Amino acid sequence: MAVFTKKIMITGGAGFIGSHVVRLFVKKYPQYLIVNLDALTYAGNLANLKDVESAANYKFEKGDINDEKRIGELFAAYQFDAVIHLAAESHVDRSILDPLAFVRSNVLGTAALLNVSLRFWKDDLKDKLFYHVSTDEVYGSLGAEGFFTEDTPYDPRSPYSASKASSDHFVMAYYHTYGLPVILSNCSNNYGSHHFPEKLIPLMINNILNNRSLPVYGKGENVRDWLYVEDHARAIDTIFHKGKTGDKYNIGGFNEWKNIDIVHLLCRIMDKKLNRAEGDSAKLITYVKDRPGHDLRYAIDATKLNKELGWTPSLQFEEGLEKTVDWYLQNQDWVKEVTSGDYQKYYSEQYGKAH
Repeated sequence: MAVFTKKIMITGGAGFIGSHVVRLFVKKYPQYLIVNLDALTYAGNLANLKDVESAANYKFEKGDINDEKRIGELFAAYQFDAVIHLAAESHVDRSILDPLAFVRSNVLGTAALLNVSLRFWKDDLKDKLFYHVSTDEVYGSLGAEGFFTEDTPYDPRSPYSASKASSDHFVMAYYHTYGLPVILSNCSNNYGSHHFPEKLIPLMINNILNNRSLPVYGKGENVRDWLYVEDHARAIDTIFHKGKTGDKYNIGGFNEWKNIDIVHLLCRIMDKKLNRAEGDSAKLITYVKDRPGHDLRYAIDATKLNKELGWTPSLQFEEGLEKTVDWYLQNQDWVKEVTSGDYQKYYSEQYGKAH
């Protein structure tokens, strides 16, 4: 049996961001054993990892982060040195429909993982790490000016962001109370391949392709900072290896866009790729009632990560968006598989009432 220098459990590794992190670590660090724990709920898909599933340093384990017995068995079997925790319910609209599912997964699930990690590591915390991956949404909403820094007070506005804020507080509480070695990062909106098509960019790509309406909340004035998912995975790699225990790092793309401007840009890119007349896809835009508690603007200041650890985004947004569109157009089998069944039911409930 191979001797690995580190054994890392990555939770939520079959999801959008998680699969990119798993792929990066498996390929870049053959000396590490990477164990992907995922419950394979609607957004978890092992097809995301076909290219690494037979790697000698990769294992998949199905399981729920709330199941302390199962997590304990995995810790006993693999003797993990580190946890990179990405498993989470992450869609704001779903959190409005079912807040308690987000409490169970994001709050209680994180606490269960922390509990098991502490139980197995407490006698020797040296070279151990619990790395918690979070979101910029915990900070609330910005006005027209300013940026979220690591010192911005938490002010969550949706059940999703409240659940992530709570999980962040639990992580830091285990650091301060028990001395558990932790690191935390808060990232802006991600985009790229393997993104479940309920989120803005893949939803719009899929709908443009199929000549379906493009539902835009309110007037589309909400502003988000966008980061290419592979750059987020690189940032997690950097923070995991160079970050300071007990610290937190903001990850962002220095790349603010209004939702409506992204939709128009995607329409232009898709018209070109699909040989449609310019402006054809934009005719599909429909405005739907704004969701409750919809934060106006997020913008991350990632200066600390850049100055202290040397990380910068690698792609300009337009270039990343072109790559993303190309991936979806070339992987329609993947899209069709994940957009069947329950997703369609959810989609019609959520976006059926365009006006």
